Amino acid sequence: MNYTSDIVDEFPDVKVISLPFNDYGGRTIFEGCVETLQVNADNALVREMLSKKVDGSVLVVDGGASFKTALLGGNLATLAENNGWAGIIIYGCLRDMHEIRLVDIGCKALGSCPRKSKKNGTGKIGVELQIADISIEPGYYVYCDLDGVVVSSKQLT
Repeated sequence: MNYTSDIVDEFPDVKVISLPFNDYGGRTIFEGCVETLQVNADNALVREMLSKKVDGSVLVVDGGASFKTALLGGNLATLAENNGWAGIIIYGCLRDMHEIRLVDIGCKALGSCPRKSKKNGTGKIGVELQIADISIEPGYYVYCDLDGVVVSSKQLT
């Protein structure tokens, strides 16, 4: 695993998400191929995505930076761990922080909110996301640690 600061030093053209994401998962260093999801206060598609068996992917969820509801909780974090996800980045909120800290995945979010989300299944899977000033597409790679999130259109070795 490479630290994000080392990646930026070696690859100065990579993108850095300039947002103050907080770390909640049991891992603070994680990386992987991106899968994307865009939702609005509805986490049914988050469950659908995390139910897929993967080999170290990272789910990036654009929740519109909303603090109104949580898009991830302890049960979904455990589901992600059991299905091989390396991590989850939520452009929004999560809940059950006390549970998520015990799960062996990386989990970044803007904050927490105890209110659960709707379960209507609305949203878009596999779309290009715009988070802060960065575009993120399925198949990109993210590298995450306590310093932040680095995004690359290809895997960096």
